[in-house]
Amino acid sequence: AMRRRIVYNKRQSEIFYFMGLIMEFIRVTGENIEKEHICCAISNNNDVQVSSKKAWLNERFDDGLVFLKSSERGKCFIEYIPAEKAWNPITADGYMYIDCLWVAGSLKGHGYGADLLNACIKDSKSKGKTGLCILSSKKKKPFLADPKFLRYKGFTVCDEADNDIQLWHLPFRENVNKPEFKECAKHPRIEEKGYVLYYTNQCPFNAKYVPVAEAVAKGNNVPFRAVHLQSREDAQNAPTPITTYALFYNGEYLTNEQMNDKRFLKLLSK
Repeated sequence: AMRRRIVYNKRQSEIFYFMGLIMEFIRVTGENIEKEHICCAISNNNDVQVSSKKAWLNERFDDGLVFLKSSERGKCFIEYIPAEKAWNPITADGYMYIDCLWVAGSLKGHGYGADLLNACIKDSKSKGKTGLCILSSKKKKPFLADPKFLRYKGFTVCDEADNDIQLWHLPFRENVNKPEFKECAKHPRIEEKGYVLYYTNQCPFNAKYVPVAEAVAKGNNVPFRAVHLQSREDAQNAPTPITTYALFYNGEYLTNEQMNDKRFLKLLSK
């Protein structure tokens, strides 16, 4: 069987060759972020989704965050950070936490997701990390890693919250501590009534869809409060394992999926 071969060009980006297919992956840094597109929000820098995401990334690079993406315009990237610096309520000392691994559209089906994961593994091992960890779920949910893919790549579940959100890990050696959720996230529930949304700027779509939800709720006289987690400390002590977008209603966790006005109205009608 043919194996992928990795070479490096003058830009120090990684180029993968496989059966005639060529894919170049570029590492986004503070030096090139203004000229590089951000795969999860493909638009110009003046778009509020792009500007909010790039600002969030810029503030995380000093924490060791890595954003590796396809040179092609499309959703094909991996974002990871030392788990101690992750914006999630987890305990995973020594691990690397994957914020997001996303391949979509015409770029799916070529093995680029595996390429990105392998690049993350190689980088994490070179930095002396214990292993990788990432959020998923019992069944595939939007904006979370596919559990089937994780299982195929050797990940296993190491902790689970009451809302079926799971923490998966891939240790690099035997007999190491397993990552786990903090107690505040194991039982996602709050006391506040009405709709309460916890979110961060890690996901660029929030810059567009959080104001939409607020406007729809106000227009329908529905109690709604958005809690913008603006520090790592707040995110690491949030009452939900998912901090990018977590919607509660009357104390119960509902969903991590961003909604436009029509979808949110449909939810309200229920």
